[in-house]
Amino acid sequence: MAGEDVENSGGRAKRNSNRINNSSGVGYVASSTYMTEDTENQWTSWLVPMFVVANVAVFIMVMYFNNCPNRSRTRPVVGKCVGRCLGRFSFQPLRENPLFGPSSSTYIFLSPFKNECLDFLIVLQKLGALQWSKVVVNHQAWRLLTCIWLHAGVIHLLANMLSLVFIGIRLEQQFGFVRVGILYLLSGFGGSVLSTLFIRNSISVGASGALFGLLGAMLSELITNWNIYTNKASALLTLLVIIATNFAIGILPHIDNFAHIGGFLTGFLLGFMLLPLPQLGWQCRNVLVRTGLKSKYKPYQYVLWVASVVLLVAGFGLALVALFRGEDGNEHCSWCHYLSCVPTSRWGCDRNN
Repeated sequence: MAGEDVENSGGRAKRNSNRINNSSGVGYVASSTYMTEDTENQWTSWLVPMFVVANVAVFIMVMYFNNCPNRSRTRPVVGKCVGRCLGRFSFQPLRENPLFGPSSSTYIFLSPFKNECLDFLIVLQKLGALQWSKVVVNHQAWRLLTCIWLHAGVIHLLANMLSLVFIGIRLEQQFGFVRVGILYLLSGFGGSVLSTLFIRNSISVGASGALFGLLGAMLSELITNWNIYTNKASALLTLLVIIATNFAIGILPHIDNFAHIGGFLTGFLLGFMLLPLPQLGWQCRNVLVRTGLKSKYKPYQYVLWVASVVLLVAGFGLALVALFRGEDGNEHCSWCHYLSCVPTSRWGCDRNN
Protein backbone atom coordinates (compact mmCIF):
# COMPACT_ATOMS: atom_id res chain seq x y z
CA MET A 1 0.00 0.00 0.00
CA ALA A 2 2.11 2.69 -1.06
CA GLY A 3 0.45 5.60 -2.56
CA GLU A 4 -1.73 6.58 -5.39
CA ASP A 5 -1.37 8.90 -8.37
CA VAL A 6 -4.66 10.61 -8.93
CA GLU A 7 -5.49 11.74 -12.44
CA ASN A 8 -8.87 13.30 -13.05
CA SER A 9 -10.28 12.48 -16.43
CA GLY A 10 -13.87 13.03 -17.45
CA GLY A 11 -15.01 13.34 -13.87
CA ARG A 12 -13.41 9.98 -12.90
CA ALA A 13 -10.30 9.44 -10.92
CA LYS A 14 -7.70 6.90 -11.93
CA ARG A 15 -5.61 5.65 -9.05
CA ASN A 16 -2.39 3.91 -9.92
CA SER A 17 -0.74 2.11 -7.06
CA ASN A 18 2.70 0.97 -8.15
CA ARG A 19 4.44 0.22 -4.91
CA ILE A 20 8.03 -0.90 -4.87
CA ASN A 21 10.16 0.23 -1.98
CA ASN A 22 13.01 -1.72 -0.46
CA SER A 23 15.73 -0.26 1.71
CA SER A 24 18.33 -2.26 3.57
CA GLY A 25 16.18 -5.31 3.86
CA VAL A 26 12.88 -3.96 5.07
CA GLY A 27 10.87 -2.71 2.20
CA TYR A 28 7.54 -2.93 0.53
CA VAL A 29 6.40 -4.04 -2.82
CA ALA A 30 3.08 -3.89 -3.92
CA SER A 31 2.43 -4.08 -7.24
CA SER A 32 -0.65 -3.50 -8.93
CA THR A 33 -2.69 -0.97 -10.71
CA TYR A 34 -6.34 -0.53 -10.13
CA MET A 35 -9.09 1.84 -11.18
CA THR A 36 -11.87 3.11 -9.03
CA GLU A 37 -14.20 6.04 -8.99
CA ASP A 38 -12.84 8.43 -6.42
CA THR A 39 -13.04 12.14 -6.01
CA GLU A 40 -10.70 12.34 -3.06
CA ASN A 41 -7.13 13.51 -3.39
CA GLN A 42 -4.16 12.15 -1.55
CA TRP A 43 -3.53 13.30 1.97
CA THR A 44 -0.45 15.42 2.50
CA SER A 45 2.11 13.46 4.48
CA TRP A 46 3.28 15.38 7.54
CA LEU A 47 3.14 12.90 10.42
CA VAL A 48 5.82 10.56 9.08
CA PRO A 49 8.26 13.47 8.47
CA MET A 50 7.50 14.61 12.04
CA PHE A 51 8.32 11.12 13.31
CA VAL A 52 11.64 11.31 11.48
CA VAL A 53 12.39 14.74 12.97
CA ALA A 54 11.46 13.48 16.45
CA ASN A 55 13.76 10.45 16.16
CA VAL A 56 16.65 12.61 14.97
CA ALA A 57 16.05 15.14 17.76
CA VAL A 58 16.02 12.38 20.39
CA PHE A 59 19.27 10.96 19.02
CA ILE A 60 20.91 14.39 19.21
CA MET A 61 19.76 14.62 22.83
CA VAL A 62 21.23 11.18 23.54
CA MET A 63 24.58 12.26 22.12
CA TYR A 64 24.45 15.46 24.16
CA PHE A 65 24.10 13.49 27.39
CA ASN A 66 26.66 10.91 26.24
CA ASN A 67 29.45 13.54 25.98
CA CYS A 68 32.25 11.26 24.76
CA PRO A 69 35.15 13.67 25.52
CA ASN A 70 34.09 13.89 29.16
CA ARG A 71 33.64 10.10 29.41
CA SER A 72 37.12 9.49 28.01
CA ARG A 73 38.59 11.62 30.80
CA THR A 74 36.73 9.84 33.60
CA ARG A 75 37.17 6.19 32.58
CA PRO A 76 39.44 4.10 30.32
CA VAL A 77 38.42 4.15 26.65
CA VAL A 78 39.82 1.97 23.87
CA GLY A 79 40.50 4.45 21.08
CA LYS A 80 39.55 8.05 20.57
CA CYS A 81 36.19 9.70 20.17
CA VAL A 82 35.05 9.78 16.55
CA GLY A 83 34.30 13.21 15.10
CA ARG A 84 36.02 15.12 17.88
CA CYS A 85 35.24 18.38 16.09
CA LEU A 86 31.63 17.81 17.19
CA GLY A 87 32.62 18.33 20.81
CA ARG A 88 30.29 16.66 23.28
CA PHE A 89 28.26 15.30 20.34
CA SER A 90 31.19 13.20 19.09
CA PHE A 91 30.75 9.42 18.90
CA GLN A 92 32.28 6.71 21.03
CA PRO A 93 35.32 4.87 19.57
CA LEU A 94 34.28 2.44 16.84
CA ARG A 95 35.63 -0.52 18.82
CA GLU A 96 33.07 0.31 21.48
CA ASN A 97 30.15 1.24 19.23
CA PRO A 98 30.55 0.58 15.48
CA LEU A 99 27.19 2.22 14.76
CA PHE A 100 28.60 5.72 15.44
CA GLY A 101 26.65 6.31 18.60
CA PRO A 102 26.76 6.61 22.40
CA SER A 103 28.63 4.59 24.97
CA SER A 104 28.23 0.86 25.48
CA SER A 105 30.40 -0.83 28.05
CA THR A 106 30.21 -4.39 26.74
CA TYR A 107 28.67 -5.65 23.54
CA ILE A 108 26.17 -4.25 21.09
CA PHE A 109 23.79 -6.59 19.31
CA LEU A 110 23.56 -5.48 15.71
CA SER A 111 20.75 -5.74 13.19
CA PRO A 112 19.70 -3.54 10.25
CA PHE A 113 16.02 -3.54 11.24
CA LYS A 114 15.27 -4.49 14.80
CA ASN A 115 15.17 -3.27 18.33
CA GLU A 116 18.91 -3.23 18.91
CA CYS A 117 19.65 -5.17 22.12
CA LEU A 118 22.49 -4.03 24.31
CA ASP A 119 23.80 -5.71 27.45
CA PHE A 120 24.46 -2.34 29.01
CA LEU A 121 23.97 1.07 27.48
CA ILE A 122 23.80 3.57 30.31
CA VAL A 123 22.69 6.67 28.41
CA LEU A 124 19.87 4.94 26.56
CA GLN A 125 18.82 3.10 29.69
CA LYS A 126 18.34 6.37 31.55
CA LEU A 127 16.43 7.92 28.65
CA GLY A 128 13.87 5.12 28.29
CA ALA A 129 15.37 1.99 26.74
CA LEU A 130 13.41 -1.25 27.16
CA GLN A 131 14.54 -3.50 30.00
CA TRP A 132 12.53 -6.26 31.68
CA SER A 133 13.49 -5.36 35.24
CA LYS A 134 12.63 -1.69 34.74
CA VAL A 135 9.25 -2.47 33.17
CA VAL A 136 8.11 -5.28 35.49
CA VAL A 137 9.96 -4.78 38.78
CA ASN A 138 10.06 -0.98 38.78
CA HIS A 139 6.68 -0.64 37.05
CA GLN A 140 8.03 1.66 34.32
CA ALA A 141 5.58 0.60 31.62
CA TRP A 142 6.23 3.81 29.70
CA ARG A 143 9.45 2.22 28.45
CA LEU A 144 7.34 0.02 26.16
CA LEU A 145 6.80 3.15 24.05
CA THR A 146 9.84 5.33 24.73
CA CYS A 147 12.26 2.65 23.50
CA ILE A 148 10.96 2.98 19.92
CA TRP A 149 12.25 6.58 19.75
CA LEU A 150 15.82 5.69 20.77
CA HIS A 151 18.60 4.44 18.49
CA ALA A 152 22.00 2.95 19.14
CA GLY A 153 23.89 4.96 16.52
CA VAL A 154 23.80 6.97 13.32
CA ILE A 155 23.77 3.85 11.13
CA HIS A 156 20.90 2.35 13.12
CA LEU A 157 18.98 5.64 12.96
CA LEU A 158 19.61 6.18 9.25
CA ALA A 159 18.51 2.67 8.27
CA ASN A 160 15.28 2.88 10.26
CA MET A 161 14.40 6.39 9.13
CA LEU A 162 14.96 5.59 5.45
CA SER A 163 12.58 2.66 5.75
CA LEU A 164 10.06 4.80 7.62
CA VAL A 165 10.15 7.39 4.85
CA PHE A 166 9.82 4.84 2.04
CA ILE A 167 7.01 2.90 3.69
CA GLY A 168 5.26 5.42 5.91
CA ILE A 169 4.86 8.37 3.54
CA ARG A 170 3.05 6.28 0.94
CA LEU A 171 0.74 4.83 3.57
CA GLU A 172 -0.02 8.25 5.01
CA GLN A 173 -0.75 9.69 1.58
CA GLN A 174 -3.41 7.09 0.95
CA PHE A 175 -4.87 6.48 4.40
CA GLY A 176 -4.14 9.66 6.34
CA PHE A 177 -2.12 10.51 9.42
CA VAL A 178 -4.56 9.16 12.04
CA ARG A 179 -4.49 5.57 10.84
CA VAL A 180 -0.76 5.56 10.13
CA GLY A 181 -0.04 7.09 13.54
CA ILE A 182 -2.12 4.42 15.27
CA LEU A 183 -0.41 1.69 13.26
CA TYR A 184 3.08 2.97 14.05
CA LEU A 185 2.61 3.47 17.79
CA LEU A 186 0.59 0.34 18.54
CA SER A 187 2.90 -1.84 16.44
CA GLY A 188 5.94 -0.48 18.26
CA PHE A 189 4.15 -1.15 21.56
CA GLY A 190 3.25 -4.69 20.49
CA GLY A 191 6.84 -5.40 19.51
CA SER A 192 8.09 -4.14 22.88
CA VAL A 193 5.59 -6.28 24.81
CA LEU A 194 6.52 -9.52 23.05
CA SER A 195 10.24 -8.73 23.28
CA THR A 196 10.01 -8.12 27.03
CA LEU A 197 8.05 -11.35 27.54
CA PHE A 198 10.79 -13.48 26.02
CA ILE A 199 14.05 -11.55 26.55
CA ARG A 200 15.05 -10.51 30.06
CA ASN A 201 18.80 -9.94 30.06
CA SER A 202 19.20 -7.26 27.42
CA ILE A 203 18.36 -3.63 26.90
CA SER A 204 16.45 -2.83 23.73
CA VAL A 205 16.03 0.30 21.61
CA GLY A 206 14.88 1.03 18.07
CA ALA A 207 11.85 1.58 15.84
CA SER A 208 11.90 -1.77 14.07
CA GLY A 209 8.81 -3.13 15.82
CA ALA A 210 6.84 -0.17 14.48
CA LEU A 211 8.37 -0.59 11.02
CA PHE A 212 7.49 -4.28 10.91
CA GLY A 213 3.99 -3.27 11.94
CA LEU A 214 3.69 -1.08 8.86
CA LEU A 215 4.94 -4.01 6.79
CA GLY A 216 2.32 -6.30 8.35
CA ALA A 217 -0.39 -3.72 7.68
CA MET A 218 0.59 -3.67 4.02
CA LEU A 219 0.03 -7.41 3.81
CA SER A 220 -3.38 -7.28 5.47
CA GLU A 221 -4.35 -4.29 3.31
CA LEU A 222 -3.56 -6.29 0.20
CA ILE A 223 -5.68 -9.17 1.49
CA THR A 224 -8.68 -7.15 2.61
CA ASN A 225 -8.70 -5.06 -0.59
CA TRP A 226 -7.92 -8.05 -2.80
CA ASN A 227 -10.65 -7.48 -5.38
CA ILE A 228 -9.52 -4.00 -6.41
CA TYR A 229 -6.02 -5.08 -7.43
CA THR A 230 -4.68 -6.48 -10.65
CA ASN A 231 -1.53 -8.61 -10.67
CA LYS A 232 -2.59 -9.93 -7.30
CA ALA A 233 -0.32 -12.96 -7.27
CA SER A 234 2.74 -10.93 -8.19
CA ALA A 235 2.03 -8.36 -5.48
CA LEU A 236 1.45 -11.00 -2.81
CA LEU A 237 4.49 -13.09 -3.77
CA THR A 238 6.85 -10.13 -3.77
CA LEU A 239 5.59 -8.88 -0.42
CA LEU A 240 5.87 -12.35 1.13
CA VAL A 241 9.46 -12.67 -0.09
CA ILE A 242 10.36 -9.37 1.55
CA ILE A 243 8.69 -10.38 4.80
CA ALA A 244 10.34 -13.81 4.82
CA THR A 245 13.76 -12.30 4.11
CA ASN A 246 13.50 -9.90 7.02
CA PHE A 247 12.33 -12.56 9.43
CA ALA A 248 15.17 -14.80 8.25
CA ILE A 249 17.63 -12.08 9.25
CA GLY A 250 16.01 -12.12 12.66
CA ILE A 251 17.05 -15.70 13.46
CA LEU A 252 20.72 -14.74 13.37
CA PRO A 253 22.41 -14.39 16.78
CA HIS A 254 22.07 -11.22 18.85
CA ILE A 255 18.90 -10.10 17.05
CA ASP A 256 15.66 -9.52 18.91
CA ASN A 257 13.30 -11.11 16.41
CA PHE A 258 10.52 -11.11 19.01
CA ALA A 259 10.21 -7.34 18.54
CA HIS A 260 9.84 -7.95 14.80
CA ILE A 261 7.20 -10.63 15.32
CA GLY A 262 5.20 -8.65 17.86
CA GLY A 263 5.20 -5.52 15.72
CA PHE A 264 4.33 -7.44 12.57
CA LEU A 265 1.40 -9.31 14.13
CA THR A 266 0.02 -6.11 15.66
CA GLY A 267 0.25 -4.24 12.37
CA PHE A 268 -1.20 -7.18 10.46
CA LEU A 269 -4.34 -7.24 12.61
CA LEU A 270 -4.62 -3.45 12.65
CA GLY A 271 -4.46 -3.41 8.85
CA PHE A 272 -7.73 -5.36 8.63
CA MET A 273 -9.30 -2.88 11.03
CA LEU A 274 -7.96 0.42 9.68
CA LEU A 275 -7.16 -0.03 5.99
CA PRO A 276 -10.14 -1.61 4.18
CA LEU A 277 -11.25 0.30 1.09
CA PRO A 278 -14.90 0.60 -0.03
CA GLN A 279 -16.26 -1.48 -2.87
CA LEU A 280 -15.68 -0.23 -6.39
CA GLY A 281 -18.42 2.15 -7.38
CA TRP A 282 -19.21 3.25 -3.85
CA GLN A 283 -19.55 6.97 -3.28
CA CYS A 284 -20.60 8.77 -0.18
CA ARG A 285 -23.89 10.08 -1.59
CA ASN A 286 -26.67 8.49 -3.59
CA VAL A 287 -24.78 5.23 -3.87
CA LEU A 288 -27.70 2.90 -3.39
CA VAL A 289 -29.65 4.61 -6.15
CA ARG A 290 -26.78 4.75 -8.65
CA THR A 291 -25.06 1.43 -8.11
CA GLY A 292 -27.42 -0.76 -6.15
CA LEU A 293 -24.71 -1.56 -3.60
CA LYS A 294 -26.19 -2.57 -0.26
CA SER A 295 -23.05 -2.11 1.79
CA LYS A 296 -19.95 0.06 1.68
CA TYR A 297 -17.70 -2.93 2.36
CA LYS A 298 -17.82 -6.54 1.31
CA PRO A 299 -19.00 -9.16 3.86
CA TYR A 300 -15.54 -10.75 4.17
CA GLN A 301 -14.09 -7.35 5.10
CA TYR A 302 -16.52 -7.11 8.02
CA VAL A 303 -15.62 -10.65 9.11
CA LEU A 304 -11.89 -9.86 9.01
CA TRP A 305 -12.51 -6.64 10.96
CA VAL A 306 -14.38 -8.40 13.76
CA ALA A 307 -11.88 -11.26 13.95
CA SER A 308 -8.97 -8.83 14.09
CA VAL A 309 -10.53 -6.79 16.90
CA VAL A 310 -11.10 -9.93 18.97
CA LEU A 311 -7.62 -11.31 18.37
CA LEU A 312 -5.87 -8.00 19.01
CA VAL A 313 -7.73 -7.23 22.24
CA ALA A 314 -7.29 -10.78 23.51
CA GLY A 315 -3.63 -10.89 22.51
CA PHE A 316 -2.74 -7.61 24.18
CA GLY A 317 -4.75 -8.49 27.27
CA LEU A 318 -3.13 -11.88 27.79
CA ALA A 319 0.38 -10.61 26.98
CA LEU A 320 0.18 -7.64 29.34
CA VAL A 321 -1.25 -9.72 32.19
CA ALA A 322 1.52 -12.29 31.76
CA LEU A 323 4.19 -9.59 31.51
CA PHE A 324 3.24 -7.69 34.66
CA ARG A 325 2.82 -10.94 36.59
CA GLY A 326 6.51 -11.49 35.86
CA GLU A 327 6.01 -14.59 33.75
CA ASP A 328 8.72 -15.74 31.36
CA GLY A 329 7.37 -16.52 27.91
CA ASN A 330 10.05 -19.16 27.38
CA GLU A 331 8.58 -21.25 30.19
CA HIS A 332 5.30 -21.56 28.29
CA CYS A 333 6.92 -22.17 24.91
CA SER A 334 10.06 -24.28 25.02
CA TRP A 335 10.82 -23.85 21.31
CA CYS A 336 9.99 -20.16 20.88
CA HIS A 337 13.58 -19.07 21.49
CA TYR A 338 14.39 -20.49 18.05
CA LEU A 339 12.25 -17.73 16.55
CA SER A 340 14.86 -15.21 17.63
CA CYS A 341 18.06 -17.20 17.23
CA VAL A 342 18.96 -20.57 15.71
CA PRO A 343 22.27 -21.92 17.12
CA THR A 344 24.83 -23.39 14.72
CA SER A 345 28.42 -24.59 14.89
CA ARG A 346 29.50 -20.99 14.18
CA TRP A 347 27.55 -19.23 16.92
CA GLY A 348 25.49 -19.77 20.03
CA CYS A 349 22.41 -17.94 21.27
CA ASP A 350 23.04 -17.54 24.99
CA ARG A 351 23.01 -13.76 24.87
CA ASN A 352 19.50 -13.64 23.48
CA ASN A 353 17.98 -15.12 26.67
